[in-house]
Amino acid sequence: MPTAFFSRFAARSLLCLGLAAPAFSAYAEPDFASIDAALRAEVALVVDLDHDTTVYAKNVDHLRPIASITKLMTALVVAEAGLPMDEVLTIADEDVDRMRFSRSRLAVGTRLTRGEMLHLSLMSSENRAANALGRHYPGGLPAFVRAMNDKARALGMRHSRFVEPTGLSSDNVATSRDLVKLLRAANNHPVIRHYATDDTEVFDVGRGRQLTYNNSNRLIRRKDWDIRLSKTGFINEAGECLVMLTHIDGRDLAIVLLNSNERYSRVRDATRIRKLVESSSPTVAMARNGS
Repeated sequence: MPTAFFSRFAARSLLCLGLAAPAFSAYAEPDFASIDAALRAEVALVVDLDHDTTVYAKNVDHLRPIASITKLMTALVVAEAGLPMDEVLTIADEDVDRMRFSRSRLAVGTRLTRGEMLHLSLMSSENRAANALGRHYPGGLPAFVRAMNDKARALGMRHSRFVEPTGLSSDNVATSRDLVKLLRAANNHPVIRHYATDDTEVFDVGRGRQLTYNNSNRLIRRKDWDIRLSKTGFINEAGECLVMLTHIDGRDLAIVLLNSNERYSRVRDATRIRKLVESSSPTVAMARNGS
């Protein structure tokens, strides 16, 4: 008797006897304890966007500094303000980081369009460009920060707080669940998606000088990753941070990793998360988190 026919016959017989047929799956039972131990991130959240279900969760309600993940909210406020993207903005002394003395290749006096400033903020996490975007908002930085917090409340990001547009302040905080909401909102804007996932770009910074900038997320250059939206971040208080919208194993996923404690650990953590998704059944993964 052919194997396939026998399997159907056995299953039908079990049903007739009131017994459940065994479930056959190509997926292995995920070893959550091992991935919990392997992840360097203090906070991790993976959400299946199509079904709005949790695939993996670790310390998801911890309120953490989010470093340059802040720039996604900066971009969202800029994109929804309706300000002209071709308007030329100027880097001023006020845009220089005197909080952490981070480096920048944008000298004071550099003139770039609002679109170019946004591009640099998202792709290369350029702090002076992000601050200039806030400073050139109607009403200046105070009005921009109010708009950031107003947008957070409108999105239901109940635990988030923003005090400036770059992420250099550790007072910019959020939970991982809030950041999934931010990712969803930012994904509605093609300009944000494009700038955040651009690999490399050359910018004319004046006086005949051109500067080449690359994406701060090394995974963008990997052809085996399908990343639709991405932002990295780092300050000492926040550790290595990474948020992404990506497509893995036929599923659209949001991934949030906060406070990884080793250099490049956010990339390794993302790879671990990917292997978990590829090796586990959606039903099994969700069951662990009560979804």
